[in-house]
Amino acid sequence: MDTALSRRQIVAWRTAIFAIFFATGLGFATWASRVPAVKANLGINDFEVGLLLFASGAASILGLSLANVILARWGARRGLLVSLSIFAVGILAVGLGAQTTTSFAVTAVGLALMGLGMGSTDVMMNVEGAAVEQATGKTIMPLFHAFFSLGTVAGAGVGVAMTAWGVGVAPHLWIVAAIVVAGGAVAVVFVPRREATEDTPGDVPSVTRRERFAAIAAVWRDPRTYAIGAIMLGMAFAEGGANDWLPLAVVDGHDGTQAQGAIALTVFSVAMTAVRALGGPLVDRFGRVWTLRILAITAGAGLVVFILAPTWPIALIGVALWGMGASLGFPLGMSAAADDPTKAAASVSAAATIGYIAFLCGPPILGWISHEIGLLPTLWILVALIALSGLASGAAKPIAGSKVGAGHSAAH
Repeated sequence: MDTALSRRQIVAWRTAIFAIFFATGLGFATWASRVPAVKANLGINDFEVGLLLFASGAASILGLSLANVILARWGARRGLLVSLSIFAVGILAVGLGAQTTTSFAVTAVGLALMGLGMGSTDVMMNVEGAAVEQATGKTIMPLFHAFFSLGTVAGAGVGVAMTAWGVGVAPHLWIVAAIVVAGGAVAVVFVPRREATEDTPGDVPSVTRRERFAAIAAVWRDPRTYAIGAIMLGMAFAEGGANDWLPLAVVDGHDGTQAQGAIALTVFSVAMTAVRALGGPLVDRFGRVWTLRILAITAGAGLVVFILAPTWPIALIGVALWGMGASLGFPLGMSAAADDPTKAAASVSAAATIGYIAFLCGPPILGWISHEIGLLPTLWILVALIALSGLASGAAKPIAGSKVGAGHSAAH
């Protein structure tokens, strides 16, 4: 930190980042909850829905890459407000395209703006979350990600209510867009100015922008970036594979009902959110590296149990272990990437890009392979990727000077 912050300032900063994580989860789930209505309003088929999702996903990757440029240009406070505003404008445009104009093109542009804003916000809020960790000396990144999950739960729940009450897509999304931008405007006020993100008073950076852009490129030449990316890659496949294929694996692989598939996904999500909410003290006790190794073993074992389960209750036990194990790979990877505040944005952007590519590309790849060999056999690929994540966990060891992630045994 550039100047000493009081406990009150740190608490306000932490609360602001909690709010931003929650708001992005809320906005994302709001759109997701109204996909059936958007499809019906536009009169499109599943392939065209896929094109809309691709527009959002591709723009998200672009947003991840642009985040460090935005930070270098405007700093964290204005950068976060700009990114959240783009995200909110995207939500508004989706409502406009999906109901007011019933235009596929307008809806696609809105989703692209949502993806762009969410991708860049994702990097910046994780950079700030890691900085809060350093200021407090405690691991709280998993809790930040739990707030994103809570935001998705809230967005989905409100979406169900709006649908039941017959509220149109447009007013629903516009209200949420206003909440996101207003909440972001209030939250960024409590983000302190830091030289590490060029938020210095008077906008006088401690290094030139050319030097900062050179540092952005240098991150991609750092082997640690790819090792942390391997951690996030394995766990992103584990999480994304469950979100997209778990219900179908229950139905097609274990001859379950659609209701049982939904129950399995719920168990996975609850297990993941619970460990994210409670995982900080675990990391502070055992350290990032051992926590990641233990959870990789847990996720791999759970997935093996699910694949081989002879009965439904045993399959659910496997799902719970799978969700618990996959819970912290992404947030702890973000935390590790941001250990050095002078290049946190570039490192988080690079590591997140690897992880998000896995989120976006993983499910289609698994779907293609499963078409050839079956869904349950395909899940063995996830077991191998989880093992890769566990083997790469040593890369998450805190760098010299980091105040979090070493564990008590390493600290004394």
